[in-house]
Amino acid sequence: MILSEEMTKTSTFHVSGLCCAAEEATIRKRLESQKGVHGLTVHIVTKKIEVRHSCPENQILQSLKEIGLPGTSGRSVRREKPARSLLFQTLAGAALFIAGLILFASGAPALVATVSYLSAIVVSGWRIALRAVKAVRSFSLDMNFLMTIAVIGAVAIGEHAEGAAVIVLFAVSLLLEALATDRSRRAIESLMNLSPPTATIRVAGSETVVPVEDVATGQTIIIRPGERVPLDGVILDGSSSVDQSAITGESIPVGKNAGDAVYAGSINQRGALEVRVSKAAGDSTIARIVQLVEEAQAKKAPSQTFIERFARTYTPAVFFLAIGVAILPPFLFEGGFETWFYRALVLLVIACPCALVISTPVSVINAVTHAARKGVLIKGGIHLEHLAGVRAIAVDKTGTITTGQAVVTDIVRLNSVSSSEIVRISAALEAHSEHHLADAFLKKAEAEGIPVLRADIGDFEALPGKGVRATVDGTRYTLGNHPLMEELRVCTPELEGVLDSLERQGKTAVVLADDRGPVGVIGIADEVRREGRKTIEDLHGLGVSPIVLLTGDNRGTAESVGAALGVDEVRPELLPEHKLAAVRKLKNTFGPVAMVGDGINDAPALAAADVGIAMGGVGSDTALETADVVLMSDDLLHIPYSIRLGKRALAIIKQNIVIALTTKAVFLILGVLGMTSLWLAILADDGATLVVVLNSMRLLSNKG
Repeated sequence: MILSEEMTKTSTFHVSGLCCAAEEATIRKRLESQKGVHGLTVHIVTKKIEVRHSCPENQILQSLKEIGLPGTSGRSVRREKPARSLLFQTLAGAALFIAGLILFASGAPALVATVSYLSAIVVSGWRIALRAVKAVRSFSLDMNFLMTIAVIGAVAIGEHAEGAAVIVLFAVSLLLEALATDRSRRAIESLMNLSPPTATIRVAGSETVVPVEDVATGQTIIIRPGERVPLDGVILDGSSSVDQSAITGESIPVGKNAGDAVYAGSINQRGALEVRVSKAAGDSTIARIVQLVEEAQAKKAPSQTFIERFARTYTPAVFFLAIGVAILPPFLFEGGFETWFYRALVLLVIACPCALVISTPVSVINAVTHAARKGVLIKGGIHLEHLAGVRAIAVDKTGTITTGQAVVTDIVRLNSVSSSEIVRISAALEAHSEHHLADAFLKKAEAEGIPVLRADIGDFEALPGKGVRATVDGTRYTLGNHPLMEELRVCTPELEGVLDSLERQGKTAVVLADDRGPVGVIGIADEVRREGRKTIEDLHGLGVSPIVLLTGDNRGTAESVGAALGVDEVRPELLPEHKLAAVRKLKNTFGPVAMVGDGINDAPALAAADVGIAMGGVGSDTALETADVVLMSDDLLHIPYSIRLGKRALAIIKQNIVIALTTKAVFLILGVLGMTSLWLAILADDGATLVVVLNSMRLLSNKG
């Protein structure tokens, strides 16, 4: 029978004991085989699992309890201090172990030291042993089982001190893993805490402070100077400068007026604002960012997938090797059973893949969190590694490498009329036009302080596809394109030369003429982002080449923009399917390719690229959903930053894997040869775990 959507739902469970891939494997093995569970996603760092199910929630909670990983239902849970109980347990066990060493060294009766060692084993290992029992019940060969067998074996042959050392040091290893994930989780929580828990709403003229979860879309909220914006919305009244660096990474506050959007988590700096709420608390831009950062760990990097596959083979292989070492050599070689049994116990310790399995996920989540703080949303470890391997980049022009807004770039006088007068008259004409270039004239007039609205306009006439005509202060003017001027027979050699020069630069030329002839020419172009050339230089410095500009514009405009930026190649006059074909060809020729676009019009090309990078994710739900990497602001320099971060993260991941594997290989050989001890083996594993964790933490810093 096919399940209907009405019968299934997705629930979130908080599992406090979830700290590494071993627990994830145990959870998956138990739940995925359970009737009524149709899929799950595990978030190790935030200690949550999302389960799509048709069975009761209590059934899932009971299964988690049975495998020693009890959980609670719901996203909101009581926050506990990081690894507090594990810290106390580890400290107590370590104190008892050290006390045993001191008692032994001081000549105290052996029984007293033994009691201290056994107490250390019980205090540090009871939870580990409990999980080991539940792992056996679920036919899972996890690290808790390995450590428990190693300790029991050590005690059985009278090596109480070594047994205590193993379990105490293993508890230290677990503590390091817990602290690592807690550190990463706090980094994510710092994003969550950007949005205040309450909002001031205005209802029937009175103001009330309420939790943000109780504010509905369409309600009006009041945001005073110095307050954080609690919810996404649109300004109804007031103006201010708003620091939205937490969302976009922009270092400079942005001016906001009535009609502009504001985002939860940003800071209102000056004036009071009245804002109409556009999104509920759970749907705000910052909430979506946090959700996607949490989900990023589930999209595993290729190296993480490899390590998990390797660990699934490595652990049982070493386990059976240990059994072989314990049984076969006493019959085949010299040496007593106890000697080879001890070596087998060493192999059990080495079989524990702690440092190995934590090497990638902690690095990934730290890198993704650092990027989110900078206004770059990388939606998974797989995309982080793909960024590191990018060899070529395809870049859309309009709205990506340019602002997508036309600006006046040139004012060319053709008679005695001044440049400011040409701007005033042209803006007065365009103030009555609906043409897409009208804003360019009006912004130019505003920038130069020219009072456009004072002009006396009469007999206005729109000339579709050509221009406009009207009287300004009693004089009749025509503002239009080259074909219109030829139609009016006002073209002169001087005018033709100016038009030809502007068109060769890829600019749109508009002519202002009166009844006597042309007065001036206005050059208009799509403004290239000021950081564009620096971005291309940085990408070339990272070894990314070619950088190809893809655009639907004519060749002249495209080549002009390409020359200004310093791109390697320009491909003009492309339809969306042509851009898709261009990206595929780049992949076949150069290898991994990134496509940078606006997240909507360039969707096919973004999907075809190894990494799809969308510009301007703020306010764009489409970009947040479709792209692999989202630049929350319009800063092109975040592209080379993302690639540098990917390269740095991949380098650290490789370093971690080498450290972990080398440690395992060395002690595997030493263990078989009998040249190491239990406590040295677990100490080496702990040391590798500590190095891996500290190395991964470098990705949360700004250095490099």
